[in-house]
Amino acid sequence: MKVKLNPMFEQVSGQLGELVFREMRGKTVASRKPTVTAEPSADQTAHRERFKQAAAYGKSALADAETRAIYEEYADTKNMPVFALTVADFFSAPVIDNVDLSTYDGQVGEPITILARDEFGVMNVRVALSDQSGNPIESGDAVEVVASSGRWVYTATVSVNHDNTVNVSGDSHRSSGWHNRLLNQQGFLSLSLGSL
Repeated sequence: MKVKLNPMFEQVSGQLGELVFREMRGKTVASRKPTVTAEPSADQTAHRERFKQAAAYGKSALADAETRAIYEEYADTKNMPVFALTVADFFSAPVIDNVDLSTYDGQVGEPITILARDEFGVMNVRVALSDQSGNPIESGDAVEVVASSGRWVYTATVSVNHDNTVNVSGDSHRSSGWHNRLLNQQGFLSLSLGSL
């Protein structure tokens, strides 16, 4: 059922009796107040904790004028509240699409190419190499080949012993998602992505 609200309710949000008013995609929506009958499950409690973290991220992002401007511009194109956009961005971590090791054989000067993306752009890609025991070999920032291309290249600065076994993992600072791959039998490669 579609109802046209009286003009005095067009900008309302919050709770009035058993009704909850909120804005969605530029329109005021009224719904019944949800009823909670059971204790939250462990998954619900964990999700609520993540949502608290997302809200804290949103507040800190909007406190920075430069970051706020980026989110406000994008929120206008999506016709959604800017705070909701920051929370959604917290839950959608940067993604590593590919790690190209075809030109890396553990020697100084050889490149490791990483393809990474995020809705608001990847700000940096940090690469760390370690041996199979977790001892650091080298680390540093990859360089984006062309601005906003998502193609990052790290150039090795240390030669690696070829007798070691290697796994590759990359993770975002906001998510537990990661990508596994075999790396020329030389150690661990860890990738950290930074975004807004």
